[in-house]
Amino acid sequence: NKTALEIARFYEAAFHTDLARMNIRTADSYPRASETIDLMINLISVLLERGHAYIGGDGSVFFDAQSCADYGAISGNRLDALKPGHRFEGETDPNKRFHADWALWKVAPATRTQLVWDTPWGRGFPGWHTECSAMSLDRLGDVIDIHTGGIDLRFPHHEDEIAQSEGATGKPFVKFWLHGAHLLVEGKKMSKSLGNFFTLRDLLANGFTGREIRFLLMSAHYRETFNF
Repeated sequence: NKTALEIARFYEAAFHTDLARMNIRTADSYPRASETIDLMINLISVLLERGHAYIGGDGSVFFDAQSCADYGAISGNRLDALKPGHRFEGETDPNKRFHADWALWKVAPATRTQLVWDTPWGRGFPGWHTECSAMSLDRLGDVIDIHTGGIDLRFPHHEDEIAQSEGATGKPFVKFWLHGAHLLVEGKKMSKSLGNFFTLRDLLANGFTGREIRFLLMSAHYRETFNF
């Protein structure tokens, strides 16, 4: 019986608690997507003006992937090789011009009552990629030195971030990408279904200290698959 924002704040607080236990210094800024919708509206407006976005058949706003000549530069996934059905085999969205286009802003169904906002394109919610580009451009500027993230985010999330940000600014978005490899437990990727999933709190309860856990994680190169 909690609202979506109450759930978000619960896990946000847990995240900050874990950072403190690992003796990790806090960042200068922790923007929230739900509080920066105006930045996303501005970004989408610029992309529409510059011909990188269009309004789809259902009123949602989509990014025109084919308007980005360098799409796939960091992942190798070129548009001419991508097939429809990224999530489900044979899946296509009739509201898109091209199957690899993605939603910048989605029109919300009438049944959705939380986390929806009024915009020039109707009542709806932003795409995940839109949130990251808008907040990054606002807090870090048009060009940033280092962008990190898990290897599983390289495509499509980071490719889409590049396309959106460079489409809006006309400048190179990131100088260096650092993609971290997966953490394994006893040779397998952590999974709740396999029962090999540990949280920081589990490890602390087993007698390890935050300093010990941090030292162990730092002992491997970020691009190496680390076996716990």
